[in-house]
Amino acid sequence: MTHEFSLRTSGAGLYEFTQDVARWLSAVDGPRDGLLTLFVRHTSCSLIIQENADPEVQSDLRAFFDRLVPPSTHASMSYLRHTYEGPDDMPAHIKATLMPVSLSIPVAQGRMVLGTWQGIYLFEHRTAPHTRRVAAHLG
Repeated sequence: MTHEFSLRTSGAGLYEFTQDVARWLSAVDGPRDGLLTLFVRHTSCSLIIQENADPEVQSDLRAFFDRLVPPSTHASMSYLRHTYEGPDDMPAHIKATLMPVSLSIPVAQGRMVLGTWQGIYLFEHRTAPHTRRVAAHLG
């Protein structure tokens, strides 16, 4: 069973879509147990499973990665050559290389086997709004 999620972002940050995935899984006809694979079809964003109870976790993660990989206009990034798409583009590619672009989540009886405070996030690394596509496969 396959599906594609379309997620609109308004700039850099974490966008939870756990409930979208849960709704899709609850509507799936056929096997209700298996392994869910999610794959983001872009090179400047990532997928993560992270705490969804305290929003400071998301803002701290974004601040950490922004400090780890600053914009190409920062003096420490002067070696970058791929800069014609803006100062956030190559850093976004670097961040996407450091973080996962796919996730595997067990599914039992049509429900994801996630921890109490775990949520699924698209981590947008670009500053401009985008529409991101995430492919899903339940096997």
